[in-house]
Amino acid sequence: MIRFWLEKVWVQNTVLFALAAIMTYYWGWVFDFGYTFEWSMLYTVNETYQVNLGIEILKGLWVTVKLTAISSIIGLGLGTVLGLSRLSDFKPLRYTATCVIEFFRNTPLLVVLFFFYFAFPRALPDAAREWIFSFQFEFLTAAVAVGMYTSAFMAEVIRAGLQSIPKGILEAAYSSGLTYVQVLRKIILPLAFREIIPPLGSEFLNNMKNTSLAMFVGVADMTWQAQQAEALTFKGFEATTAASVMYLAFSLIISFLLNGVNGKLRTVGNTNRSLPVLFVSAFSWPFSTLSRILFNPVGRFLRARRRQRAAATYVSARQAALRMAMRRFSQAAILAGKAAFLLLLGSCLYVTIKGLITFDWAAIAREFGNLIVWQFPHEEADPFLGMGGFTLSFIIAVVAIAASFAIGLLVGLGRCSNNRVFRIPSLLYIELIRGNPLIIVIYWVYFLIPVLFNTFFNTVWSASIALTLFTAAYLAEIVRGGIQNIPPGQVEAATASGLSYWQTMRKIILPQALKQMIPPIVGLFIAIFKDTSLVSILGVMELTSVAKAVDNRLMVASMEIWTTTALLYFIPCFLMSKYAASLERRLSPEKVNLKM
Repeated sequence: MIRFWLEKVWVQNTVLFALAAIMTYYWGWVFDFGYTFEWSMLYTVNETYQVNLGIEILKGLWVTVKLTAISSIIGLGLGTVLGLSRLSDFKPLRYTATCVIEFFRNTPLLVVLFFFYFAFPRALPDAAREWIFSFQFEFLTAAVAVGMYTSAFMAEVIRAGLQSIPKGILEAAYSSGLTYVQVLRKIILPLAFREIIPPLGSEFLNNMKNTSLAMFVGVADMTWQAQQAEALTFKGFEATTAASVMYLAFSLIISFLLNGVNGKLRTVGNTNRSLPVLFVSAFSWPFSTLSRILFNPVGRFLRARRRQRAAATYVSARQAALRMAMRRFSQAAILAGKAAFLLLLGSCLYVTIKGLITFDWAAIAREFGNLIVWQFPHEEADPFLGMGGFTLSFIIAVVAIAASFAIGLLVGLGRCSNNRVFRIPSLLYIELIRGNPLIIVIYWVYFLIPVLFNTFFNTVWSASIALTLFTAAYLAEIVRGGIQNIPPGQVEAATASGLSYWQTMRKIILPQALKQMIPPIVGLFIAIFKDTSLVSILGVMELTSVAKAVDNRLMVASMEIWTTTALLYFIPCFLMSKYAASLERRLSPEKVNLKM
């Protein structure tokens, strides 16, 4: 009977409205928060500090926009170079690009940021150090670190797009007389970027959310301004809500623009008239018109010259000699470029080896135990028994992974449901979490739980809850993708055989879907282990916090401490990524052989 009525749309809408009304009534009037909301702090001048904190958060939004734009340009440019290098036949270049990509993909962004901020300047000569400090060093460090980190992920997306181009197209282009640069500019990159815009758009969104880490090096972005508002007024709920709404709005704007670009590039016969496509078309119309006016005559002239040359049946000795000279010059330039790269690579290896020799290995040996298990005074009721460093990072990651799997599975099933009572709340949860940086989610848990439940959690538990909620949202999307990848005929056959919905899911759909979901789930676990570095914002003494504390105490071994910290993150993440790749190859349907 209940199932019969819940299948009706008007009943589903009524249930959702009733749940929203009950929650609003309960949290708004019945429940005593013991907390006084002061939303006026966001639009009035603070009497104590004579500053409008809402305006300051908007200024932080502008800094976030600039940081996102610059780091995106760096990430896209460097990612394209690394992606092309990964496919090069020149092995030194290919191996170097692979090492760079693997390092940034398996090292937390916060550690990379601290490395560039604390360790890298101390390795430079005094004149170079003073020169970079003359700029906006904090902003420059954040933009470069976030851009280089993003480039590693964009490089893999671009490499996959390049490898998706059929080999016959390249052979036809080369046989028509085009050079490698012409093929790259006119055929390979346009086709590849058209195919990879959706995954590339996800990386742009991740890049925007990653800029929130700039607050750790003193950049006054939106997250930093929200934290300052909380520190000055002790109104963390209101400040975090304002930052969260702005991040969600920024994410929606980026998604809107990327959907428009994707739709415009995939439009065939101008049939796609969605709002994002119309907006992007209207925005790009002046530039495309100006380009046609300026470059079309030049293009027609060059094409006519090429046709004349192609039609010419006679080639003079001078022209043949000129072509041979150009060909030899091109070959010499390529050889010179390879030699210059080898020279640069050799000098980098020499500097690296020389730096490793001069490392203070005694300091690393003394502090290595602290990086693994940080001991500090604790009470008997402390469930973690004073552990910290790498050990605490591992424990938080395991707790978040175990708890998020059950939540993500349930939310993913709700996201796939046709019933609005389950689908809409699941969708709201996923989009709310995915639209905000992890730091904002950590703040939400840290400030929201005491307000809603009138209790206070240990910072370690607050961090674990935040990581669990954050991971569950992404895991739910993996579950949804795995379930939707199962042919619908299997569900119909199971229903026709008399199985209920839960029997179908438990015995048929989920066993097949989980097998396909294993590689991305392992990748998500790698990401959550790296993200444990962000809980240092709450003062949790995990590996990154311990490394910062040790560096502040020694003050002369920044390069040694942060290099060791990066390796402690890199080694397990790299091993897990290789395991995920082997699982993906082994579980791929193309690799399965039927035995008769």
